[in-house]
Amino acid sequence: MMVADPGSATRPSRDHAMPPARLLSRLVLLCAAGAISVPAAAALKPEQLAIVVNDADPSSVAVAAYYRSRRGIPAANVVHVNIPGKPRRIGAARFRLLKEEIDSQLGPGVQAVLMVWTAPYAVDCNAITGAYTLGYDGSLCSKTCAAGQPSPYFNSRSARPFTDHGLRLSMLLPTESVQGAKDLVDRGIAAGFRTVPAGAYYLATSDSARNTRAGFFPRPGRVPERRLTVTVLRADVLDGARDVLVYQTGMAQVAGLDTLRFVPGALADHLTSLGGDLLGNSQMSSLRWLEAGATASYGTVSEPCNHWQKFPNPTVLLRHYLAGNSVIEAYWKSVAWPTQGLFIGEPLAAPYRGR
Repeated sequence: MMVADPGSATRPSRDHAMPPARLLSRLVLLCAAGAISVPAAAALKPEQLAIVVNDADPSSVAVAAYYRSRRGIPAANVVHVNIPGKPRRIGAARFRLLKEEIDSQLGPGVQAVLMVWTAPYAVDCNAITGAYTLGYDGSLCSKTCAAGQPSPYFNSRSARPFTDHGLRLSMLLPTESVQGAKDLVDRGIAAGFRTVPAGAYYLATSDSARNTRAGFFPRPGRVPERRLTVTVLRADVLDGARDVLVYQTGMAQVAGLDTLRFVPGALADHLTSLGGDLLGNSQMSSLRWLEAGATASYGTVSEPCNHWQKFPNPTVLLRHYLAGNSVIEAYWKSVAWPTQGLFIGEPLAAPYRGR
């Protein structure tokens, strides 16, 4: 991971506006105070989600059918496309046609889209989820460490992103293993049944370049109404925790995942350059989190430098998740500049959904 110019993470570039300064100041104050509660929110519903199936990929077809059945996705919300060859990256022109094909089949009530495949996961230097929701940004490809396009959904209270902001949230449900994908779906569904004792773990590691989120870690302590304990550690490895709901760290490779137990609905991600390069091998793929038992994760597909704005903000993510938002809502609300970021997992998981 390249280290950003010390001023670049807070200085707007000529072409990209920063989130409002008052909002950033408020986030810092929230982190310092450990404030993580927001008014209760209703999570995204199955009828507001569309699923996109790659008919050229048998695994996509099988997993999409399972997901639709388990989540009760309406038949009208199933979109069929054809992407032969499972390319890891596609170009801007091909993506434009794909997006037009998907959008043409969606009704106005659809607020989010789930792409059911592992690849493609990138559009040139953009993540496919970032490009789909915010629009493809080719300017980043000449300087991937530049500031990203700000998301109007960052830290939003909106429950209808398409209606309110003109954005359809997007997430990828990986299908490298059909059984693994089905297990992931089952974990997401299990998250909605009852509140279980859980822990949120935040690690400030010895890798200083990847610790730019540490200033946004929530205050350690108990959140009694959610049966949650927040733990902040100065350590490279979380070892032996059996109640993991949230795990956020900064490392190129995360050790000890086989010693952990993730509760249904768990969120886990690591700040590094290429976690979103799902099938690459230069750094740990975000797929490893799902394989270890997490329900959702996030990673960038091209060198982002260590701008915290390009990664999930710990306090924002936890606040919205505990308030009852679904995985896809809470994760998207937590990233200020998400164009290079790939959101993966089961989008409707909502352990604290309002009832």
